[in-house]
Amino acid sequence: MLDTSGECALCGGPLKRNGKTSAGSIRWRCRHCGASSSRAVARPDVARRHDLNLFLGWLLGKASQAELSGTASARTLRRRMAWCWNISPTIPVTGQIHDEVQLDGIYLRGGWCCLIAIAGDQVIGWQWCDTEKSAAWTALLERFPAPRVAVIDGGSGLGSALRRAWPETRIQRCLVHVQRNVRTEITRQPRTKAGRRLRVLSLALTKIGTREEALIWLRALNSWHEANKTFLAERTYRGSGPTPQHVRTGQAWWFTHYRLRRAYNLLARTARERVLFTYLEPEFEGLGISSTTNRIEGGINAGIRRMLRDHRGLPLEHRQRAVEWYLYQRSENPPAPHRLIREEHYKTLTPLTPIAGDEPIGPDELGTATIAEEGLWARSGWGGRP
Repeated sequence: MLDTSGECALCGGPLKRNGKTSAGSIRWRCRHCGASSSRAVARPDVARRHDLNLFLGWLLGKASQAELSGTASARTLRRRMAWCWNISPTIPVTGQIHDEVQLDGIYLRGGWCCLIAIAGDQVIGWQWCDTEKSAAWTALLERFPAPRVAVIDGGSGLGSALRRAWPETRIQRCLVHVQRNVRTEITRQPRTKAGRRLRVLSLALTKIGTREEALIWLRALNSWHEANKTFLAERTYRGSGPTPQHVRTGQAWWFTHYRLRRAYNLLARTARERVLFTYLEPEFEGLGISSTTNRIEGGINAGIRRMLRDHRGLPLEHRQRAVEWYLYQRSENPPAPHRLIREEHYKTLTPLTPIAGDEPIGPDELGTATIAEEGLWARSGWGGRP
């Protein structure tokens, strides 16, 4: 049986199995020169594949380095796996048109943000940036064909990027994020009656399952505004009370219930833009369009946070690589990790150039130090006396 990875030490030709020795070792024979040897054939590719599997088992699993190292020490394992950090996995773009794509970003300590796109439960791509902005989102969206629906959380810059890259794609705002934004403005326990009623309306968003229920909710929002528009229009003038932080210098007045106004305006704007109930549109019936970004928030992002928490202390560059491997392994049919190995990943570092004037490494030919072999060493007491 031909072993294509083994090479003859004499001529470099391919080796084949040629029985076994009396000790049970495999004998190898060169197909070109006929030289025979029972030495073990070096398989650096197998060794690197094994190291990479150990690396991913530690990085993406729950086992510690000491548990994976076996008889070796954890320090030895880290030294063997050090080159694996050089591999940067990427997901190939297939060009498939998806019915739904969910988009969200996750921030890492150190000033980096990873923008993630998923279709179903599979990751289709990511983009690193310093913050969520239109240019970064556009760079991610332009890699893929426009889907029918994009489910988003309303992050900064994403709306303009969608209009530029996917102008025909319908938008579905995450209803859970809309609820959170309303809660941020009016808190969990609003003090006013109008605030409590608006809080109830926001909580009802995630319970809507039919178009009829959506119409009832929209009518209730409109009725709330008609009943409270005078209350929302009340003003406070400078000098008549405490000045909120959002008031600019020189501003003479502001809306008294400005937080309640912002909460209502969020609901009214998203309803007016028809991005609250896209998942109930007749054209998407039967496609199972999501109303939240829970698949990416609770599935992908939560797993990333858990992994980074298990490996807290990694430098920023290694945290980025860990996130890339996590996303790569959750893409659709990812190629085997060892197929990503290239020679430049495991090349040894070039030895440091000796500084001019330093003594060469090695034994001294004519030294001046006192050594025991020549009896030139300091003695005390009765040492050396007959």
